[in-house]
Amino acid sequence: MNDPLNPIRQLIRQAQEQDSASGKLLEFVECRKGHLHNAIKLPADKASKKLADFVVRYIKHVPDFIDAIRSMAQEAGIYEDVKPLLKIASDYFLSPPSIVDPHSQLQALLDEAYLAHRLLEEVNDRFMAKSGIPLAPMDMTMANVIAHELIGEPFANELDQAVLFSAELLLDEQGFNSQHLEDYVLTHKTNGWQQELERWPCLVEDLSISVEFDTEDDQSATRH
Repeated sequence: MNDPLNPIRQLIRQAQEQDSASGKLLEFVECRKGHLHNAIKLPADKASKKLADFVVRYIKHVPDFIDAIRSMAQEAGIYEDVKPLLKIASDYFLSPPSIVDPHSQLQALLDEAYLAHRLLEEVNDRFMAKSGIPLAPMDMTMANVIAHELIGEPFANELDQAVLFSAELLLDEQGFNSQHLEDYVLTHKTNGWQQELERWPCLVEDLSISVEFDTEDDQSATRH
């Protein structure tokens, strides 16, 4: 079957191949590691390597998430409602906004993955506030905090603003008010998400680097 996300996966493969020759990602995380908020707990052993692995998995999660949401939406009859959301998330990779700098490929893909993950998180949060359930049963909040810290401020804040603009535009145009969506909400309020989580483990995959907010000061690591 034709994979509409294959161009994104091909971009990721090409970036990995380039990086395996250049080692730029490891250099990048080595540089950023000392600037991360102290709430981010890195493994004691091979921290830079594991942080680089986190970046690659974070990037690869985007097409997996889009696949899962698209399949769920098609089966529930709400694909037309969520299609614009998935298109924007895909376009962050295929036609990245000018705000994304053309640095090393994997580093650029980190920026683009952050845009896509944050858009999905933002729309999920707003859908939850409106309907009482998320649009999809995933929680990338902690992973997004780590990505935000890796990208660094003020640039990560600029990406957040771009996401908020896209989310506002999307929600203004879509509204998420169709009868199919109302049925979708009712079904999942009644049945929960177990079936979806079993079919799409990417929705709950542990990215392995933890964030611990222990004090009021630690709360400053979150985006507001």
